[in-house]
Amino acid sequence: MPRPRLFRAAEAAVAVLLLVVGTACGSRLPESDFEHRERAATDQDGVPIRVGVITSVTSPVGGSAFTGPRDGAKAYFERLNARGGVAGRRVEVRECDDGGSGVGNNTCVHRLIDEDKVVALVATTALDYAGASRVSHARVPDIGGQPIGSAYDTWPHLYGVYGSLAPRDGTTGWGGRQYGGTEVYRYFKREHGARTAAVVSYNQAASAAYARLVEQGLKAEGYEVVTEQVDFALPNFRAVAADLKERGADLVFDAVDSHGNAKLCEAMDRAGVQVTAKVTNVQNWTSTVPDDYKDAARCRNALWATGSSRNYEDTGNEAVREFRDATKGLKTHSQWQLEGWAAAMWFTDAAKSCAAQGVTRACVDTFVNRSRGYTADGLLLPVTFERLAEPPKSRRTCLSVARWEDGRGWVSQGDMDSTCFDVPQLPYRQ
Repeated sequence: MPRPRLFRAAEAAVAVLLLVVGTACGSRLPESDFEHRERAATDQDGVPIRVGVITSVTSPVGGSAFTGPRDGAKAYFERLNARGGVAGRRVEVRECDDGGSGVGNNTCVHRLIDEDKVVALVATTALDYAGASRVSHARVPDIGGQPIGSAYDTWPHLYGVYGSLAPRDGTTGWGGRQYGGTEVYRYFKREHGARTAAVVSYNQAASAAYARLVEQGLKAEGYEVVTEQVDFALPNFRAVAADLKERGADLVFDAVDSHGNAKLCEAMDRAGVQVTAKVTNVQNWTSTVPDDYKDAARCRNALWATGSSRNYEDTGNEAVREFRDATKGLKTHSQWQLEGWAAAMWFTDAAKSCAAQGVTRACVDTFVNRSRGYTADGLLLPVTFERLAEPPKSRRTCLSVARWEDGRGWVSQGDMDSTCFDVPQLPYRQ
């Protein structure tokens, strides 16, 4: 069942964009650097299958912001290799830290594709995916990447972890616009009777733009919307909290960074604000909540997260149990780790299908491009890639929902495969 997600790329990007305005743009590499593309895809018995993982580790945002998908993918490949790899061949992971810059990203793309000759990229998590067009030009499949920017709705051979219905012909979305549904807002309206929603943002371009996007979706679902904006340099969250209490908001959405979220929650607790949900996104769906919100117990226990993958705390599910068992050595757990694990599984399924004729870039790309409802053993909502000439006006869209509870962690709210809504698809630009 194809489902464009609720502005998922924009959600993933908003927190990091706030902190990196002015990050250097990428430089272009000569096209000759990518001429010998299939040479990287040769297949030899017993020779490891190389994959590349590009992560903005040392980015301006900080070392832990982007490493979840990488850690999940590495854990999957380690377990795979311990069980014999793909038809007896190990999967060798070549990592590259692009530093969060376009120049660094282009350098990583060049090194992994032309020097390391990887068969595919897996679980890419790049702040500035400046090398995306080069990956596409070289016909290297990029599998299960996080759509922090618009690359996965722009270029062929790039396969974001949430799928895409866009033409992906070198132009973003449809005529520069991407589309997403209002399923999150519909969920809280239908399941919890929410009618009034607040949107908190900074007086900063990226933050304000995302806030307008959320406001657009909320109004489409019939909410009364309360907008709150604070100064980026000296935010007065106390005033915001006082107004939220006076206006009686049921829900609070935000377009602020993680530190701002914590401070907003502290202010809400001190002002005695009680809401149905303080809604966050998949990037903040982590086990670090007790530390991040240590001074805001009431708000902490009103945190809800929505996404497109099965809750990493759902250990009653066999696929989740395997993920948790393989990552038990990690200090923290997150939804992005689980999605990186799913991306690695996706590549592995493709490689296994190609084992008889040779694990080449072209064969792996063909497998992923044919995806119509891929779920990574039930960890993902069905992922589909189509190239629709026109954007959909409405779609049936499902979502995964969890709520934080002290002592229990993230508790799933219903089953993601049946929490589905027929919702309009609204345009936006990143």
